[in-house]
Amino acid sequence: MKSNPKPEARADLAALEIYVASGPELVGDFIDLSQNESPFGPSPAAVDAVQNIAGSLNRYPEVSGAALREALARRYGLDQDRIVCGSASDELIALLVLAYAAPGGEVLFPQCSFIYYRMAAIACGAVPVAAPQRENRVDVDALLERAGERTRICFIDNPCNPTGTYLSAAEIRRLREGLPPHVLLVIDAAYSEYVTVADYSNGVDLVEERQDTVMLRTLSKMHGLAGLRIGWAYCPADVAETLHQVRSPYNIGSAAIAAGVAAVGDVEHVARNLAHNSRWLARLQSEFSTLGLKPVPSIANFVLVEFPQSGSHTAAAAAAFLKDSGILVRPVAGFGFPHHLRITIGTDEQMERLLGCLRSWIGEKGLRA
Repeated sequence: MKSNPKPEARADLAALEIYVASGPELVGDFIDLSQNESPFGPSPAAVDAVQNIAGSLNRYPEVSGAALREALARRYGLDQDRIVCGSASDELIALLVLAYAAPGGEVLFPQCSFIYYRMAAIACGAVPVAAPQRENRVDVDALLERAGERTRICFIDNPCNPTGTYLSAAEIRRLREGLPPHVLLVIDAAYSEYVTVADYSNGVDLVEERQDTVMLRTLSKMHGLAGLRIGWAYCPADVAETLHQVRSPYNIGSAAIAAGVAAVGDVEHVARNLAHNSRWLARLQSEFSTLGLKPVPSIANFVLVEFPQSGSHTAAAAAAFLKDSGILVRPVAGFGFPHHLRITIGTDEQMERLLGCLRSWIGEKGLRA
């Protein structure tokens, strides 16, 4: 009997696990606080914009997302020609790895950060290198110690997911100046619209000054367009040209472009979301502490909460209890936090429901009682 050979994938892909989301596949009426999504959805103007172009979806979009790039440039005072749009930040991360690190170059990132940095490195044939963090924060010195001749890219998410902590503008600058000049620093500022602290920088200042730094942004979080997968990069001119060379044609669709333009222009929608988030960010961290839990100080739209390592009130027990109560939160053992849960800020009603459930489970006097 003749053998039936089959194509074989690269052997190194065996280390790459398929990404599994934490909630949307579940059936039922759940409050989903697991995905860091906006609780208010997209701007009404963005919804109208998608509806207005529905009859022309048989047409290809403009090849480079020019209208969206123009809107972003106008909103943030940037050079339109140095903006590159993509199918979420994920595509741009993969394209940067493909263009600057693959094959065989090292991709450096904090160990407890956005999981796709590692995934993109392996998928593109680069080598992932994770640097440990210190006290729930990115450790600049640990990154610099691991940067060498083979390092091609250093990714950093600021604020960091899943901790919600951040590096100050001075620390980001120290990282950039300490990295070898051949290393491209990519600052992933996905949650920057939620930040209100004065010493934060999303990295745009370094992009303007240098030729070796990129800022990534997304419309999935504050702008509530996660379902349309819209990301963008602000780059040195040479990097922007390279990304245009390697990206696929028409990589962002007509509906995404139309919604993105409208969302970026609706500053009142963003202001309302920011005010809501700031109010609940402070309250949640206070309420969690009162219950005897240990929230990690966050500047994003979520809080990472530490639960006891043993006993009846562990993180796993809390996640199970909340799920039985109709609330989904995110276990983050895969990020290196086996005793924590990441909880997204939702609507007023959702937050009151969450706190009520935790009080009934832990007790009004808290774990220290």
